[in-house]
Amino acid sequence: MGMNFSISDEKLLRRIWGMLPSLFLIFLIIIITVLFIRIKSESNRIKTEKLAALHKERPPVNVVVLDMKPLPIRDRLDLPAQVEAWVELKVLAEVPGKVVKVSAGEGDQVNKDDPIALLDARDYENGLTSVRAEYELARINFTRAKDLFEEKLITKARFDSDTAKVETLGAALRNAELRLERCSIKAPIAGIINRLDAKEGLYLNVQDPVAVILDISRVKVSVGIPESDVDEVRRLEYFDVIIDALGGRTVKGRKHFLSKSPENFAHLYKLEIEVRNPGGVILPGMFARVNIVKREVRDSLSVPLYSVISRGNEQFVFIEKDGSAGVRMVETGILEGWRIQITKGLTGGDRVIVVGHRSVDEGQKVNVVRTVSDPKELFR
Repeated sequence: MGMNFSISDEKLLRRIWGMLPSLFLIFLIIIITVLFIRIKSESNRIKTEKLAALHKERPPVNVVVLDMKPLPIRDRLDLPAQVEAWVELKVLAEVPGKVVKVSAGEGDQVNKDDPIALLDARDYENGLTSVRAEYELARINFTRAKDLFEEKLITKARFDSDTAKVETLGAALRNAELRLERCSIKAPIAGIINRLDAKEGLYLNVQDPVAVILDISRVKVSVGIPESDVDEVRRLEYFDVIIDALGGRTVKGRKHFLSKSPENFAHLYKLEIEVRNPGGVILPGMFARVNIVKREVRDSLSVPLYSVISRGNEQFVFIEKDGSAGVRMVETGILEGWRIQITKGLTGGDRVIVVGHRSVDEGQKVNVVRTVSDPKELFR
């Protein structure tokens, strides 16, 4: 029995001895873990103390805050445009002849049918007199032929010939009267003579230019609409047009025509806006800008775009509360100029830091030197 006991003890000792490396490794891992936790905790404590000391040491940052109040904001397009005459009409000579009189000058306002120029009409007057005489003779012969035909003294062929002659000469008479009438060149529309080509003594052929008349009692403002905005623009009826040459004057315009196909490779669709022009102060060729409001939110919270800080996929602003800076995560919407809509994250009465926000941290003390209620006040 003594020998059996010794063998068992020896086996137990060998087993324990074999487990010593594993037990030592486990013990070592436990010690390392405990030391790591203590080191991290101490590091966090030191970091916190340093930040606290830093904040304590740093003086308050001077800031300007924006008191959040609802304001309207618009999703708008501001596009370049150009003014065109409502009608630009080229007056051409319809009969050849020498100009003997010019009745208007460049820049003159004319009404419809006002005389512009007069051609030498003597040849046309003589031609009209000759045709009229032949026509009157033909009518007399026709009347005689009619009586003779009714009495069956001439053939129907003879009567038909006299009838045709009267109709032919009647048409020739009307043409002669028309040629004579066209010697007096008149304004086909009311407007301003923008160019006058006719000069006294100048011989004009058919289709030679006489004058260019502009109707600018109303004008067309032409603007290219990007393909992505056509669907929204087609639903609008009225637009604001800013005329740069008139000191930025804003006038109201109404949609006249939106093209059904793009005008060029940039896929811009031509929009023509009708603008009333009493006094003719808006001139063709002037540059303009068209303000197109696609959507408007009347009661919206908005901040200057630069006050929103982006990091990754997140956006935030700094707010001031009780003399300290705090971070507020936000979501944005419509951008109008330098203002951006805040759709989520702010409420009325919040005080957003809009100047000095790049110099503050979470929890830092701030000194409010100015408070504004409208972003526009920042630039006054």
